[in-house]
Amino acid sequence: MSSTSQEITDRKWWKEGIVYQIYPRSFQDTSGNGIGDLRGIIQRLDYIASLGVDIIWLNPVYASPNDDNGYDISDYRSIMDEFGTMEDFNVMLKGMHDRGLKLVMDLVVNHSSDEHHWFKEARKSRENPYHHYYHWWPAEKGTPPKRWSYFDVEHDAWNYEKNTNAYYLHYFSEKQPDLNWENPKLRQEVYDMMRFWFEKGVDGFRMDVISFLSKDPSFPGLPEDSVPDDFISVYANGPRLHEYLNEMNREVLSDFDVMTVGEAPGVTIDQALDFVDDDRKELNMFFHFDLMALDRFPGEVFKMNPDGWELSAFKKIFSDWDAAFSKKGWGSIYLSNHDFPRSVSRWGNDSDAHWKNAATMLHTFLLTMRGTPYFYYGDEIGMTNIRFDTIEEYRDINTINKYKQIKAANGDLQAFLDDQKDASRDNARTPMQWDTSVNAGFTTGTSWISINNNYKDRISVAVQEIEEHSVLNYFRKMIKVRKSNLTLIYGTYQLLNVSNENIYAYTRSLDKERFLILLSFSTSTEHFSLPKEINYNYAKKIISNDLIADDKTYKEFMLKPYQAIVYQLL
Repeated sequence: MSSTSQEITDRKWWKEGIVYQIYPRSFQDTSGNGIGDLRGIIQRLDYIASLGVDIIWLNPVYASPNDDNGYDISDYRSIMDEFGTMEDFNVMLKGMHDRGLKLVMDLVVNHSSDEHHWFKEARKSRENPYHHYYHWWPAEKGTPPKRWSYFDVEHDAWNYEKNTNAYYLHYFSEKQPDLNWENPKLRQEVYDMMRFWFEKGVDGFRMDVISFLSKDPSFPGLPEDSVPDDFISVYANGPRLHEYLNEMNREVLSDFDVMTVGEAPGVTIDQALDFVDDDRKELNMFFHFDLMALDRFPGEVFKMNPDGWELSAFKKIFSDWDAAFSKKGWGSIYLSNHDFPRSVSRWGNDSDAHWKNAATMLHTFLLTMRGTPYFYYGDEIGMTNIRFDTIEEYRDINTINKYKQIKAANGDLQAFLDDQKDASRDNARTPMQWDTSVNAGFTTGTSWISINNNYKDRISVAVQEIEEHSVLNYFRKMIKVRKSNLTLIYGTYQLLNVSNENIYAYTRSLDKERFLILLSFSTSTEHFSLPKEINYNYAKKIISNDLIADDKTYKEFMLKPYQAIVYQLL
């Protein structure tokens, strides 16, 4: 069944835009200190514009002691010294806007740094006004109810503060105390800060763990045998969450033409429209975590499942979430970001034989689905997992603290390191591979984290720029295909052959226009037959990542390993 033109009368730039995420620490260093900076981004703006993307999502660049690579903010209105100055930021923002690019920044307001002025004051005494900007459990009430922490060595989300004889809450590192959104003064501080950036010209916010903002101040107890997933579902169901998001929209967001996307762990599909239905006046879209859990060990957020994953389950996740937004709201489509491994290594195949087709197949997927597509820097050239061998090579607090925990328990450290080769967040944080010179053109100094050696061969911008059929140039072509066809943005989605474990096939339809997308997730050549109900006279090839795809007048297809083909059905 086709969409009607009535369904796209509400066109929005953030629905039609393509997002390119930059992890500034790893993008481009201009100072020689081995750390990417804002001037590095400025230097590469022409390249970013050449990709055809529209929106840049920039990971945190605010002042921070860097306990969690910028997600521990000590001053929301200043730029981290390592990244540059506010003047650099202003030049960068103007450069983006001059090129037709919009900027979305990270909003990190579930927690601050313990070095933020608010917390420095808060820990002085219970009578200090800033004490109530955070969540505390008075020691005279006994041991706080169990709460799980992502980054604490003991996974304990409470930390004792002797000055106040109380425990403060930290869902993440002990240097990331959770902010108390129950306090209206705290909320106004956040809204004022958001307005500060919007008035500068920033075009939106990606909202870090936005589903965790609201806590039950009584902190009811949970079963002692609770696993991390149990806590996450509790964290995401705070009693006043939607009240806060609605207030944020009313107080700030509604005054600007901006984009909002919330990171929403723990939010289930039946709750989706509570966040993004236009009538709710909360957010534009959010990131769900169903796909990110698909290949993980049950109950373990950052551990791979040795049983792997099945394509039928992958298809079901995307199909179910598409259906959730079929009549209201809008979705986001992503395969990786700074918190998860490289997409071609995780969902495709990064072997020499299949890397190229796998990378371009995944590009085709993201750019032919309904929802705003998000790409992570380096995806456009097919960057892969680095797979470190030793703990000394890691920089991520999550991997390092988990290693300490296992070591203290006399656990299997080698098994953990083997798992982190595929699971670690540092796989996504290695420097951008610009060329084949020393350090891949990222820095003239010593990089803050090791650079993947495959920059010397096929995976660099410089090598792929001059190769007609490179991953990079396919990425550019595929973006043009999406932008030239509103059907690929707004059209209805229909999954074909649900149970096929090798081929992901679907149609996108709008009025009388219809596209067929065939994606191979197989290392072998696969035969695919279209269902009888798919009627057409001629299938015109729009794009393929392999040169053997031809126009079709029949319903039988042969797909090479990791081949992707987009047809228009006439």
